[in-house]
Amino acid sequence: IDLIDEVISRLGTSFILWLSEKTGKKSTELTVSVGRDSRLSGPRIAAALIGALKASGARVLNCGLSSTPAMFMTTIDLNCDGAVQITASHHPWNRNGLKFFVSSGGLESSDISAILDLAQAGTECTAEGGTVEEIDYMETYSAHLRKMISDGVGGNLEGFHVVVDAGNGAGGFYVERVLKPLGADTSGSQFLEPDGSFPNHVPNPENEEAMNSVCEAVKNSGADLGIIFDTDVDRAGCVDQHGREINRNRLIALASVIALEGNEGGTIVTDSITSTGLKTFIEQELGGVHCRFKRGYKNVINEAIRLNNEGINAPLAIETSGHAALRENYFLDDGAYLATKILIKAALLRKEGKSIDSLIEKLAEPLESTELRFAITEPDFKTRGQEILSSLESYAVKEGWILANDSREGVRATIGKGWFLLRMSVHDPVMPMNIESDEPGGCEAIARKLLEFLETQKGIDIAPLKKYLA
Repeated sequence: IDLIDEVISRLGTSFILWLSEKTGKKSTELTVSVGRDSRLSGPRIAAALIGALKASGARVLNCGLSSTPAMFMTTIDLNCDGAVQITASHHPWNRNGLKFFVSSGGLESSDISAILDLAQAGTECTAEGGTVEEIDYMETYSAHLRKMISDGVGGNLEGFHVVVDAGNGAGGFYVERVLKPLGADTSGSQFLEPDGSFPNHVPNPENEEAMNSVCEAVKNSGADLGIIFDTDVDRAGCVDQHGREINRNRLIALASVIALEGNEGGTIVTDSITSTGLKTFIEQELGGVHCRFKRGYKNVINEAIRLNNEGINAPLAIETSGHAALRENYFLDDGAYLATKILIKAALLRKEGKSIDSLIEKLAEPLESTELRFAITEPDFKTRGQEILSSLESYAVKEGWILANDSREGVRATIGKGWFLLRMSVHDPVMPMNIESDEPGGCEAIARKLLEFLETQKGIDIAPLKKYLA
């Protein structure tokens, strides 16, 4: 509804103006790549965007159906001054949006604000000489991944069985351009054809229906490994040979095993809702350091970059949603890259008669867990949310709950054999609450203690908590 052609054109022009100021180049000296996922509105939006970029005098590389990480890589491999991916990631089929990149990574919120201000002002930029070239950069990107695998396993993937679920997003290339040329058995793979209506399930590793689907596909085909991508392939989840999902804390644990090889004692940066068992696994089993930071994959990535700039070895930034960025790969959250690293490890283990799940068998997982979301009903939701958190912290101390000493947002406290975290949403007037427990009924017990506090607070809708307890 909002991304009509005029709006898209203004955003494209504003991106050129912003790039010109950032690089010191004239608009006619800029090269910008454009890609899209499989959404139905993608071709229309791409046409409007490319038209505006060309009208500004820029050289435009039209990459067509692409993954988001591949579009970033055009700034590295093709020396593009900027890149735009048309995607709404895991959101419903009728949503869409734009992701902007330069060679240092995705744009910061302040950069996006500057582009929006230029678009709102209607600032124009027109010049002669703009060109459009259609290129198949996904083949170059796929060749990188094929080389990673062949170097990593010392040959091809003959005899190794991988099931891939692309959810009809942009991830089908991984079977056709990466796995099959290396001789892998990909039978049982599903939903590889791009279809922006997503007729089978939402392409999202966090979606229960999607994960159940790929787990069943792995069990039915007897595969060694399953891989599921989100729509634009910046996230991935995995499935072991038993059909059990490797997601959230399990995915972080597995990625940590891989990232800490050669980085002994390194720091793994995660978001705030990771489990107690994961921290124990990283620090006691792997000998690393676990740094819990704020929700939001960009927050996690920026913290890892900051630590490295301070001389702290932080090879991995990863969020429970599956956004995983390795230092060796430009701290780019790339689902296909992470899946490739896991696939290499799984193929090597198979040669030893072992399986990928053996790497995380000592990860202690909670017996119970739940997440509830409370709407903040006051107009100034940020102020009210912070007031509630401040009151909760004081209440926790009075009740004798053990406040976490490593929480970077919200209030996290241990109660008995469990913990809770109440925080502000990254963007919305919402307060998510996560609860985990290692004893039966523990989540309910913690929730009842929190109800006693939250009933005293105004401006927050705790109906979801009352429904959960009912």
